[in-house]
Parts: sequence; structure tokens; C-alpha cells
Amino acid sequence: MTRIDLFSKRQKRLRGETSDVYQYDTIPKPLRVQIVHILRDAIGQSGPYAEMIEGCYKIIVDALRREYGLFSLPPVPSYGERSYEQEHADFLLNTQDVERAVDVIEISFRVVANVTSRANYLGRSNPRKIAGEAVEELNARLKDHGVGYQFLDGEMIRVDSELIHAEAVKPALRLLNTKSYKGAHEEFLKAYEHYRQGNTKEALNECLKAFESTMKAICDKRSWPYSSNDTASKLIAVLYDNGLVPSFWHSQLGSLRSLLESSIPTGRNRMGGHGQGATPTDVPDHIAAYMLHMTASTLVFLTKAEEAL
Repeated sequence: MTRIDLFSKRQKRLRGETSDVYQYDTIPKPLRVQIVHILRDAIGQSGPYAEMIEGCYKIIVDALRREYGLFSLPPVPSYGERSYEQEHADFLLNTQDVERAVDVIEISFRVVANVTSRANYLGRSNPRKIAGEAVEELNARLKDHGVGYQFLDGEMIRVDSELIHAEAVKPALRLLNTKSYKGAHEEFLKAYEHYRQGNTKEALNECLKAFESTMKAICDKRSWPYSSNDTASKLIAVLYDNGLVPSFWHSQLGSLRSLLESSIPTGRNRMGGHGQGATPTDVPDHIAAYMLHMTASTLVFLTKAEEAL
């Protein structure tokens, strides 16, 4: 449905009451209500297809119940039985846990994308367009309220990670998704998944593995000799010695070798790679995110440089 630029919205903008700063720790009630409306438009409401519609909400509710270890999503109704659609809306509208609210939104729009990919869903002639419009409106509503998330490629992503996700993570996964880089691809996927699940130490370990595997794969492709137990710094030396970076760029990229040798391996070694002693080592999310994005950018650079040889 088309968003309307209401008089009240325009006045708020004129008075400077809209914020350019994104928030991550609250989802306003009006936004939650708008999301319920978007989902009802996309999935459908009561009518001749009521059973199919209820089945979609059942998929969402069952997934959340199982993941949270619950038999029903709160709040517990005082009016007796409720439909899956009602249970879904109750939880989205009332949960005080912002991350769980984001869970609901993410899973719901995944289901929207899945069910509306079927031909003639609810008798509609262009169901894919409906899914695209639903996601477009969701992202626009999130921005309207200054909530710092966007739904991209089947996931809710923080706006502060959106650019690096688009410019580094996705290209890295695409470039590594070949037979030559199979091992590095698997390791980088593991790093990204560990990061998403909050396993930051494991994410750093997989970052280093993906980095080293990519360099070994390049050496294998080019028949450049190296030892199977070479560390990252030795593998970097092999790549430089064999001209992966053109000689006329050495002066401009004089710091690159230092960056590659110190950033990813050092971050992993100091924070996630060795025994942590009596006091557990905590790897903050922002450090893990930085290392993941640095790894992604480095892998894109290395694979692109190899292609350019």
C-alpha cells in the first residue's frame, strides 16, 4: 500500500522533530501496528483463503515457539482460544524484548517472500510484486520511525552494518563461491554465522581460517610454492613475491602488507585464538564486526587481484 505523506508528518519535519539518528533499543508501538498492517496486506486476511492464511501465521508462530522453548507466545490471552494470526500480532505488539520483536519481523517477512513466490497465491496475479512492495514499505516505515534496521536478503540488518554488508560481505561470499575457494567460502560463512549468533571468538577464528585458505587457494591456482603449515604472514610474503600487487602500486600500497600481517591474525591471536587464562577473554560485538568486515574486504581484494593478473 502507498505511504501517505500526512500533514502531521510534514509539520514534524518543519519543526525539526524528526531524528536523523537511528535507534536500536526500541520499536515504537505505531511502527509495530503498521507492520501488522503490512503483513495482513501481504499474507492476506479472512475470506475464502482463510485456511491458507492461517497456515502462514502458523509457520511463523511455530518457529518462534520452538526457538524460544515455549508452548505459546506471550501474552497469555484472557479471552480463551486465539488464532495463530492473533498470537502473532499479540506477541509483536506487546513484547518488551526488542531483539525478539526483530525476530518476529525477520521470520514474518521471510515467510512473506516464500509464500508469495508461489504461483497464484490467494488468486493474485503477481504475488512476487506484493512481497517486494511489502519489504519496501517495511524498510520505509523503519526509516520513518528512525529505527536502525532494514530487511535485506532475507535478514534484518542494522543500518550501521548495511553498507559494509553490501560492499564487502556479499561480494566476498560471491567471489569465494567457486570450486577453487570452496574451503575459504565455508569458513567465511561460518564466521558470519558465528557473528550473527553472538559467538564472537569463534567468528575471529573462522576469519583467520578463511583468510589463510584464500591465500593458499590463490597459490594453488597460480602454482606458487608454499608450505601447508605456513602462517598468514608467510603466505602474504608469497603473494607479494609473486607480484599479486603490481610493482608500480607498491609505493601507494606500502602499508597494505603491514595491515594484512597485523590486522586479522593479530586480532584473532590476541582475543580468540589462544588460552585465555583465569579471566575469560571477552570479544565485544563491535570488535568482531570490525574483524569480519576487514576480512571480507581483504578477501575481495585478494580474489580480485588474482583475477587481474
